[in-house]
Amino acid sequence: MKERNAVSRRKFVGGLAAALGYVSTGPDLDVFAQGRAAGQGRPAAAGAARAPQTEAQYDALAKLANNENNFGIPDSVMKAMTDHWKYAGRYGYPGAGVQQAIAEYDGVKAENVMLSHGSGEILSIIGTALLQGGKKVLGVDPTYASVYSHASNIKSEAIRVPLTKDYRQPIDQLIELANKHKNELGFVYICNPNNPTGVIVKKQEIKKLLDSIPAGMPVLIDEAYHHYVNDPDYATSMPYVAEGRPVVVARTFSKIAGMAALRIGYAVAPTDLLQKMRVYQGGAINVLAQYGAVAALKDKAAMAEVKAKTIALREKTAKDLKALGYEVIPSEANFFMVGLRREVQPVIAAFREEGVLVGRPFPPMTQHLRVSVGTPEEMDRFMVAFKKVMSAPVTTSQQG
Repeated sequence: MKERNAVSRRKFVGGLAAALGYVSTGPDLDVFAQGRAAGQGRPAAAGAARAPQTEAQYDALAKLANNENNFGIPDSVMKAMTDHWKYAGRYGYPGAGVQQAIAEYDGVKAENVMLSHGSGEILSIIGTALLQGGKKVLGVDPTYASVYSHASNIKSEAIRVPLTKDYRQPIDQLIELANKHKNELGFVYICNPNNPTGVIVKKQEIKKLLDSIPAGMPVLIDEAYHHYVNDPDYATSMPYVAEGRPVVVARTFSKIAGMAALRIGYAVAPTDLLQKMRVYQGGAINVLAQYGAVAALKDKAAMAEVKAKTIALREKTAKDLKALGYEVIPSEANFFMVGLRREVQPVIAAFREEGVLVGRPFPPMTQHLRVSVGTPEEMDRFMVAFKKVMSAPVTTSQQG
């Protein structure tokens, strides 16, 4: 196993990151199970391109970049928020009961639930709480990098393990490293399903991980895309919290509930871990978001409808792409990755010129494009743009 230091994901941005690539002086420790091509850059947030200047320009785009629910907020959630506008100007409004609603939905106690401004806040809070004193976070690469960037921001480090050749998270290797570096680690991070691949960690693998790492080592499991999974080998990790294991499960209303801009998420964890995290928690959650979240949890039919439509469109698009000769990684989320056989950055820019926003690069998978599943009309626009963009000649720089 080869270990060496690497530049943090977020230390440099844009062209500077692409120019520097991997060097040996950064704060993060990379474990090269598969190896990486020399000189691959790590642009921090490339792909979203320039922001539209007007609402009309924004509304005209096919938005397939951020894994949102493009079908919109359910009527039940809209009604719940509209009915409680009367509290928008108040501080002492009655509680929406959102923590109890979450506890009932997930089969845990209300004392094990902490609200947050989206699940992203949870990922930052746990980093601040558990990476004190030079502790590191252990996880895979690529994955949702917020945990790693926050670790870098607070002068901490990450041990990152590449995915396997079939895009899975190498649980045995994570176990090995958790035991090898047990005195250095603050927690282990798992995104399940993983973003950007959409590949799950099977329930047997999660159990093996928790049973095999050092006793008491916290594990953060990001379940932002939990609601889209159909694979019977997958299971939520909520029951481990009920068992008293040092597990933090992060969830969000930004995906299947369609409430991305309303910024509400939550963590479920043992009370001792929540006590450490609450010290770094932000202010109160938007009152309308709270009432909307309660309604979203109750409207299981709306969630089921969004899930069914999303999966049907995901599978149809994957089939169409495969018919054109492109590899599509099997996904259990509301997005997928397609292998382009060329560098992704110019392709992302070309899609933007066609009015279609697609996902940013995810080094080292720099020849894979992440695509969120949108409405039928948006997916049709994506396929039209895909055929046009991919039929254009490939330059030497695009080949990498």
